[in-house]
Amino acid sequence: MTQDQKKPPRRIASVILNSLKGGVVPRVGLPFVTVGREAEIQALLSDLSLVEDGGASFRFLVGRYGSGKSFLLQTIRNHAMGRNFVVADADLSPERRLHGTKGQGMATYRELIGNLSTKTRPEGGALTLVLERWISGVQTQVTMASGLTPNDPAFSSEVERAIMGQIQQLQELVHGYDFARLLTMYWQAHLSSDDQTKANVIRWFRGEYRTKGEARADLGVNIVISDDDWYDYLKLFAAFFKGAGYQGLIILVDELVNLYKIPNAVSRQYNYEKILTMYNDTLQGKAHYLGIIMSGTPQSIEDRRRGLYSYEALRSRLTQGRFASEGMADLLAPVIHLQPLTYEELLVLTEKLATIHADFYGYERTMSEDDLITFLQLEYGRVGADTHLTPREVIRDFIELLDILYQTPGLSIEQILGSDAAGAGGGSVTSAGTVGASATGGQGTDGATGGANYAEFVI
Repeated sequence: MTQDQKKPPRRIASVILNSLKGGVVPRVGLPFVTVGREAEIQALLSDLSLVEDGGASFRFLVGRYGSGKSFLLQTIRNHAMGRNFVVADADLSPERRLHGTKGQGMATYRELIGNLSTKTRPEGGALTLVLERWISGVQTQVTMASGLTPNDPAFSSEVERAIMGQIQQLQELVHGYDFARLLTMYWQAHLSSDDQTKANVIRWFRGEYRTKGEARADLGVNIVISDDDWYDYLKLFAAFFKGAGYQGLIILVDELVNLYKIPNAVSRQYNYEKILTMYNDTLQGKAHYLGIIMSGTPQSIEDRRRGLYSYEALRSRLTQGRFASEGMADLLAPVIHLQPLTYEELLVLTEKLATIHADFYGYERTMSEDDLITFLQLEYGRVGADTHLTPREVIRDFIELLDILYQTPGLSIEQILGSDAAGAGGGSVTSAGTVGASATGGQGTDGATGGANYAEFVI
């Protein structure tokens, strides 16, 4: 039996239902509600294999509001942690950019480091855990190689020699000497049980020291991570994580539209230049054990006035070739264009949610496939639904419907759905899960048939 056929534990089921009803992607339990996206997931999993082998990758996920970009990012996040990667994710915002004159780049760096996650710490905040595992791993290697135990007088010096050997490899990278020096401090503080110094080193790695004076007073170092060089430290972390027993670092950045919205053209260009630097590093072999995935709307990527394509160096690298077209997508290209989920897939999704809801609250599910089809027909039969209704609203309404039915035992689904059927707007859904265009949905705004938006699963 596969995972999506099993019942999720109650804690996971609660997160799934509450997150989806609240309009956000659940950070756990995604395999229980994932439908479709097999080709896109497989393409991104191939990138993980490349990173495992010491390479680097960079991908853009592009799709309209509603195409499931955030959901796919979280799915890959779970896959990566399962394959022993360290994962860092962040949503861009007016306060978090890749570059800015008011520390917006460092705000993004701090968000990424704060959200560091591993298989054993999926909720984030895993930096301390990784550092402790690194030290424990080196101690284990020394014991296996030399036969020494922690009680032997020579054990600490052998461990330090092994640590210095690992750290020396980092010193060849930009800012590697300072990075290695801080790691050495952490090891020495661990050895002497100096919790304050360990906490100060963690603060430094998190980018919480604002001035060199603060760092010098606490740690004796005359450097801090800045808005100009924070990406260099992510490359250092990727190499360090590999030495600490992980497969590498995967970085997920969502909401690129917030760069598109920057009103100042020069500021936008600086942010796009930072993306170009990352892109070139990964594809030219200047970064190792590092994977980067960014997501945005077509407008934020392809608009030649304000989007990524307004930066000629990026446009020339990312523009789709002349052979790719609808039905012949190149999923090995740097840009993956997400297509809407099929109608059948959305029907499967609502069925999964109905089952999870029934299992969580302990009642026998009575909602049939015809009921699900009628619900979808009503949702997308509204006037203007083909262009304005988002799947976020559909899923919210569906879980609300399930909640009402559970809390009102005497009420039947026919009573709720039947009361709205007259105003549905003429949409039709077949028993196979195919939705016909409503009376308002001839041709969509981007050429899709009417009602197609409802098949997009956006969280």
